[in-house]
Amino acid sequence: MTGVFSDLVGQDEAVDVLRRAAESAARIVAGTATGNGAMTHAWIFTGPPGSGRSVAARAFAAALQCERDGAGCGECHGCHTVLGRTHADVRFVVPEGLSIGVGEMRALVLRASSAPSGGRWQAVVVEDADRLTEQAGNALLKAIEEPPPRTVFLLCTPSTHPDDISVTIRSRCRVVPLRQPPAEAVAEVLTRRDGIAPDVAAWAAAAAQGHVGRAKRLARDGDARTRREAVLAVPRRLTGIGACFDAASALIEAAEAEAAAAVAETDASEKASLEQALGAGGTGRGAAGAMRGAAGQIKDLERRQRSRATRSQRDALDRALVDLAGFYRDVLVTKLRAPVPVVHSDAKQMSAAAAERWTPESTLRRLEAVLACREAIDLNVKPRIAVEAMMVTLWEG
Repeated sequence: MTGVFSDLVGQDEAVDVLRRAAESAARIVAGTATGNGAMTHAWIFTGPPGSGRSVAARAFAAALQCERDGAGCGECHGCHTVLGRTHADVRFVVPEGLSIGVGEMRALVLRASSAPSGGRWQAVVVEDADRLTEQAGNALLKAIEEPPPRTVFLLCTPSTHPDDISVTIRSRCRVVPLRQPPAEAVAEVLTRRDGIAPDVAAWAAAAAQGHVGRAKRLARDGDARTRREAVLAVPRRLTGIGACFDAASALIEAAEAEAAAAVAETDASEKASLEQALGAGGTGRGAAGAMRGAAGQIKDLERRQRSRATRSQRDALDRALVDLAGFYRDVLVTKLRAPVPVVHSDAKQMSAAAAERWTPESTLRRLEAVLACREAIDLNVKPRIAVEAMMVTLWEG
């Protein structure tokens, strides 16, 4: 596969739909539309984590701005600037905190109501539309109900369940379902695009359970591999109630450390830029007073940074829980002699040993405990409480 859709792994049906829509959009711009209905003003991309929801939305936005053939050549200025997130007519909404607020959404809708500067399409890409607050969702709904000419809304959500996206927004959008890509397809793109050795790419793709971003991280980041190994060692550490709480603390602290490292550079850069804009370090008359008056803006930045850190911690913890769920899935597969490969091939001996000790029922209870922990954290249960409860269940079986 070539062009802007080349990184959308294992999604041939979705790519076909999006190519036809982009071609239809090009005809609308050229004034030669046939009215076949392939193009519409609002889309929802759904699928499990790692399926490529945001990749698909970004690629489609690039195809809409393609200056060569209208199908996303991947080589023209329009395609390059969208993929690089610098195109003037494409706006990306990526929540840094736990939610997307109404103020941010209203501002984006207002900007998207203007005519496209490049003469093609205005596109708003909401990468985590399931994090819209109710008020933000209502602001978006009004825009979708009365869309400006040649403005397209591209929403990414795990599913079309009302918990992820409102029924009224769903009813006004065309849905593009994506599936978890097979490990073989993920390995191929890691080798082709990122130059990763085939054997390493195959291992990382399997260990990441088809998640392209996670597979790339495992293949290239030694710290990520170390964290994964620590997670896979959790079942062996659960020898008593005290060990359960120790393991929970270790998991939480590892997620906090990973998140802190991930946001530290961005936080420092943002604060330095704001302080410079507000006159920090100035020696002229009124410089000190200006900084005192800017305290509110600095506090607002710090609040947003704390929210981003919380989101980053939860994302890091969720990655660990996905790895842990994969281990218990491997135990169940081994116990039942299922004709499918294990996820964690490098922990095959551990999962085989556990399969000899545990019954299928107790293994399933453990797997369900990990999945319940993920859901509880998603519902804003304190992560430490959710993880401690999970650890006790994993120990008891």
